[in-house]
Amino acid sequence: MVATLPDVAMPLSVALSLSLLLSPGSALADGDTEKFKLPPIDRSNAARCTLKSSAIGQANAARDSLFDLRECDLRNSNARGMDLSGVILEGTALDNTDFTEAQISKGYLHSSSFVGADFTNAVVDRGSFTGSNLQQVIFKNAVLTGTSFKDADVEGADFTDAAIGDFDARRLCKNPTLRGTNDKTGVDTRESAGC
Repeated sequence: MVATLPDVAMPLSVALSLSLLLSPGSALADGDTEKFKLPPIDRSNAARCTLKSSAIGQANAARDSLFDLRECDLRNSNARGMDLSGVILEGTALDNTDFTEAQISKGYLHSSSFVGADFTNAVVDRGSFTGSNLQQVIFKNAVLTGTSFKDADVEGADFTDAAIGDFDARRLCKNPTLRGTNDKTGVDTRESAGC
């Protein structure tokens, strides 16, 4: 007896569906991953701690080399209009940096300081600010889709007219540091986030 396509396809689709439903782990969004395994910092590159826009010009974080700015002091820098997609930050100082109209897609922005930085009209898509200091940051009219603020200090930040997905906004509204007023704009932080 020869099996027909419907005879084979039905059990195969049921098996595939069950394997997907019963699989032992689910994929996590960037801000939900507990531990990342990052490569060692290449300290031999003297020009490593430099903000530079991607020459590839793609929002998918594709670059010709690792964009590692961990432990760099880049306070008061100008990143206006730059494509910083795929950047890796940890222990990085970016206080008072101008990120106006910058694009950061798939950015690992952990445990860094952005105090007083300006992200007006910026696009931060699928970025993770886990554990970062975002006090007094301006996110006015920024696109913050799929972006995590887990354990970040957002006191005094201004989220006026920022595009934040419903799920992300609910998580942001639960952040205990979502309070205060932005010193530059005079806007109430919690109110600006729509909470």
